[in-house]
Amino acid sequence: MVPVKLLILGSQNSGKTALCVRLLTKRFIGEYDHKKEVTYRCSRVVDQEAVDLEILDLACKDSCAASLEASLRWADGFLLLYSITQRLSFLEVPRLKKLIDQTKQSLVVPTVLVANKADLEIGREVTTEEGQRLAKDLRCGFRELSVAESVLAVETSVIQLIRLVLDQQRPLPDRRSYMLTVRHALTRKLTRSKTMQW
Repeated sequence: MVPVKLLILGSQNSGKTALCVRLLTKRFIGEYDHKKEVTYRCSRVVDQEAVDLEILDLACKDSCAASLEASLRWADGFLLLYSITQRLSFLEVPRLKKLIDQTKQSLVVPTVLVANKADLEIGREVTTEEGQRLAKDLRCGFRELSVAESVLAVETSVIQLIRLVLDQQRPLPDRRSYMLTVRHALTRKLTRSKTMQW
């Protein structure tokens, strides 16, 4: 089993805990008394690869700078959650992504931006286009969904992030052997094209 550690971040009442519970139990519970951080564990199979998944859900009040930094270092990938009905939760996302990038100090950090509460269209304060634009600017994936209405959308967003993490964890092919493979393929192709000429 491949271990994958995900951290879910976002403003209070954006649906972080609801997303985790929905993923694990397939049930939606609307209200939570969330006073401490919780680590959820489960197993999934993604692209025929068994994954031992840990998801850390930080409590808003407990996430002091030192604790947050340690959690950022711990995680392999990040779900950044905001509510489409709370513009302030959307405006918090760039600050969180900046913290991730500063802590991880990597060119590519597996991250998916999740716009939650898509079922509350009447109270919408953030458009889909704004979310897509922000995801592009922050170099991360994007999903708009309703944790309350769709367990499939929740699973899809988490699997998208797991794939990004697995892609980053896989070792790059040995450069020399890769170059030799390309050279041999080109040589074979050139040889075949020369023999076909009249």
